[in-house]
Amino acid sequence: MMVVYSALLVAVLVVGAPYWLVRMATSGRYRAGLRGRLGLVPKGLQAAVAGQSIIWLHAVSVGEVMAATRLIRELNERLPNALVAVSTTTETGQRLAKKRLPASPVFYLPLDLKSPVRRYLNVLRPQILVLMESELWPRLITECAKDGTPIIVVNARISDRSFPRYMRLRRLWRPFLEMISLFLAQSPETAARLIEIGAPETRVRVTGNLKYDVQTNTDNQMTRRITSTLAGTRLIVAGSTLAGEEQTLLAAWPAIRQAVPDATLLIAPRHTDRFDEVLQLIRKEGFPFVRCSEVMQHTDHIVGGTILFLDTIGDLASVYALASVAFVGGSLVPRGGHNPLEPAQFGVPVVMGPSFENFREIVETMQEADAIRIVAKEKLTQTLIEMLRNKEDSHALGKRGRAVFQSQSGSTAQTAQAIVSLLKESVGTAR
Repeated sequence: MMVVYSALLVAVLVVGAPYWLVRMATSGRYRAGLRGRLGLVPKGLQAAVAGQSIIWLHAVSVGEVMAATRLIRELNERLPNALVAVSTTTETGQRLAKKRLPASPVFYLPLDLKSPVRRYLNVLRPQILVLMESELWPRLITECAKDGTPIIVVNARISDRSFPRYMRLRRLWRPFLEMISLFLAQSPETAARLIEIGAPETRVRVTGNLKYDVQTNTDNQMTRRITSTLAGTRLIVAGSTLAGEEQTLLAAWPAIRQAVPDATLLIAPRHTDRFDEVLQLIRKEGFPFVRCSEVMQHTDHIVGGTILFLDTIGDLASVYALASVAFVGGSLVPRGGHNPLEPAQFGVPVVMGPSFENFREIVETMQEADAIRIVAKEKLTQTLIEMLRNKEDSHALGKRGRAVFQSQSGSTAQTAQAIVSLLKESVGTAR
C-alpha cells in the first residue's frame, strides 16, 4: 500500500512540476523551505535538537499554530526536560511559530516520502509525534510506527467536505488509523466520524476544541499604535479575506461611509502573496488608505473613511480586539470560512458569510447562543451599517460571543495531560 501511495505522490509531483516551477519563480511563498521539504535537514535544527528529548508537533498554518501555542507552553511546564520541535506547512505558519514560540525549533514538514521523512526522524528521534487537527500523513505515520514512536492526533476534526472522501477510502485509511495511539476529538460528532472511517473506538476521546483556549495578548506595539491614531473612529476589521471578498467590501464601503461617517475599515488578506493585488484594488477605487506596516511612522490621526491595510504577520488576532464589528473572511466565497472565535473572545460582534463548514461546530454553537450573524453577500452592507448604528444590540451580541468562548474552554489542560500520560506509558513500555 505504501509503495502505491508513494508512486502516486511522486506522479502528482512530476505532473504538477511545471505549475510548481512557475509558482516558485513568481512567489517566495512557494520557494520557502524547499530544501528542508526535500529532506535536507537544516543545520540549525540539527544543532538545536542534539541530545534533547524531542516532542515533534506538526501544525499546518496560522490557525493551528495559534491553537498549539498555549498547548506547547503547557507541555513546557509539565515536561521541562523535553523540547517541542514544531513543523508547519506554510510560510505564514513558519513566521508565526518563530514569533510566538522562540524556544522551539521550527521547520518545514518534509514531503511525505520515505527518504525525506526518515532523514528528519533520524535527526529528531522524537519521543512522541503530535499531529494537529486533520494532518494525517501516511508515510510519516508508518515510519513513526516502525520506530515504535507513539502518535497522537490532537484537536482532531473531520470536516464536512473531507468526510465523504475519507468514507470512500476508509478501507485504505484503516491500517494507518490503527497505527495512531490516541485521537483527541474536538466534538462527539468528530469522534463518531473517526470511528466510522476506521479509528479504533478505544483510542478516541472527546476533549473539546483547543481554539476555545486561544487567548490573544492585545498589548502589543501594533494595537497600541492603531489605537492612538484612530481618534475615536469606529473600526470594522475584515480578517482573513480571500479573493472576491475584498471587492465586495470595497463595493460596500461608499454606502457604509455615507451611513456611518466615522467608520474605518481594516482589511487583512489571508495570504501574504496577495498583498500587492489587494492594494491595487484599493488604489483603483481611490479610497484613502494607510498600510499598517507604516503606521508606526504615521503621525496624523486616521479619520473616518480611511482604509487600513494589515500587511504584517501575526497581528490580526490582537487587532480584532480594536473592532466595533468583525467580518471573518473565507465565508462569502465557498472556502469554508475561518475561526470566528478570534474576535469573539474580545466581545466583538462577529459577521460571517454562509460558507463556514470548516468551523461549522463552532459557528453552530454560536448560532444557538445568538452570538453571530451569518449573512449572504447581498446583505453584508446593510448588516454592517446596522451593527455600527445599533451599538446596544451589537454590544449584546459580542457579549454573548465572549460567553460562548469562555464556556467552552479547558481543552488545553486535558490535551497536555493526555500527551504526558501517553509519553510516560511509551517510556514504561520501552523499558
